[in-house]
Amino acid sequence: MKLLLKFIVLLLCIASCSEKKERTNPREEQFTSELQELKAYFQIPGLAVSIEKDGETIYRNYFGKADLNTPVALDSSILFPIASVTKVFSGVLIMKLVEQEKLSLNTPINDYFKEPILGDSILVKHILSHTSQGQVGKTFYYSSRFGLLTKVIEEASGKPFKEVLNEEIITPLELKNTFLLKDSTQTVKLAKPYVLDNGLTDGFIDYGYSTSAGLVSNLEDLAVFNAALDHNTLISNSSKELMFSAFNDHLPYGYGIFSQDADNIKMVWAYGQYDCYSSLFFKIPSEDITLILLANTNLLSDPARLIYGDATSSLFVLSFLKNYIYGFDDMLLFEKRDTLSKTNDSNKEFYRKKVLAQALSESFMARFDPEKLQSSAQLLHGIFSEYPNYLDYADLNLLHNLSFLKDVAYYMELGDFNDFDEQIVSIGEKLHRQDSENPYVNTYLGIFYDRNGHKEKARYYFESIVNAKNFSKNWYTVEAENWLKNNN
Repeated sequence: MKLLLKFIVLLLCIASCSEKKERTNPREEQFTSELQELKAYFQIPGLAVSIEKDGETIYRNYFGKADLNTPVALDSSILFPIASVTKVFSGVLIMKLVEQEKLSLNTPINDYFKEPILGDSILVKHILSHTSQGQVGKTFYYSSRFGLLTKVIEEASGKPFKEVLNEEIITPLELKNTFLLKDSTQTVKLAKPYVLDNGLTDGFIDYGYSTSAGLVSNLEDLAVFNAALDHNTLISNSSKELMFSAFNDHLPYGYGIFSQDADNIKMVWAYGQYDCYSSLFFKIPSEDITLILLANTNLLSDPARLIYGDATSSLFVLSFLKNYIYGFDDMLLFEKRDTLSKTNDSNKEFYRKKVLAQALSESFMARFDPEKLQSSAQLLHGIFSEYPNYLDYADLNLLHNLSFLKDVAYYMELGDFNDFDEQIVSIGEKLHRQDSENPYVNTYLGIFYDRNGHKEKARYYFESIVNAKNFSKNWYTVEAENWLKNNN
């Protein structure tokens, strides 16, 4: 009898194992493989990833370590500062105050301060949508002004920002691992920060908080927060739809969160980027699916230049789209010289975006590995050869990529790098015609003409930055002022 029972148990185990093997999802395997590839490429110490669909977690994984000095693998007990993903929480708080009739989005921002701090035409909704700089309500520039909403929330509610956040979101949702990071007494469970320089070195933690940044969380809590958004637990569906809608049709941001249409799919997303941490919160509402990523370096976000408002410049996002939305199972995530152009007509646009995203990342990583300069250039040459009408798809990310390669060659003393001078000029002029005050375009063109010895042309673009109306001081303002001071 005992032998018979053992035999039955063995058969059940074999059947169970076979069933699990049959249930293995090739899509998940491919996504996992690409995440491991991305982690290694960007040298990220620890990466936490979750996919939520239809109210359920369909993928959750932890790669690497929270601390490279210990043998313990990264797991759900480790927390991450989420930087600007905090803005999504702040957006929800603003919408709740609107629903409670304690706040109007059309109130001038100056009403919440003792002395006027900005122009009278700038309203709460302009700060919330990053449309307060340049032509108010018409141009998008990701701005530190978002932090002014801390005062707005406190004045409208009559309570400190931290208290409002706890009462309206953290406590009702029972988020046990989500809090505002004030000082070093709260860092026991935090993933250790790292920075990539000459290899990975110890980084630092940014303390302090506002409506712009400062929250700490983990995958589990962010998944709960995401479900509350999906089920309209925190705010009404109409408030959520307003929050998730682009401020204007041609702008990439709603109220506290990016809102972008690509390939007829609406993508709603936020990214976080400190010097030593990064995060991504990426939703496709029509598919009821959300991707959440957390990392303990800046390299999940920084190489993709997400500040310009295009999530498809991120290889992490493209891997997710490729595997979970478009079903491009056979397409490589990373292209090599001998694989370029090996695609079919049905996915050419996605392929082009993917190669351009890789070229953008290669240019960023060229700061640490000069060989990446050449690999980025090869990818760009391949794209320009296959898609010669580059002005049709040129954007700020492409101009940044081309300009950054020149910068890397200059600072690393690799000699003149003029491969894409023609494209820099034509793309720069196109973007400048579209928005002559754009500080990024003016910076790239100013540096380009300065390096090429055309001082007067460079002066025009740097003066455009300094003389632009209604812009808060930023790194590009300082750079322009310094150049003008040294070349008067």
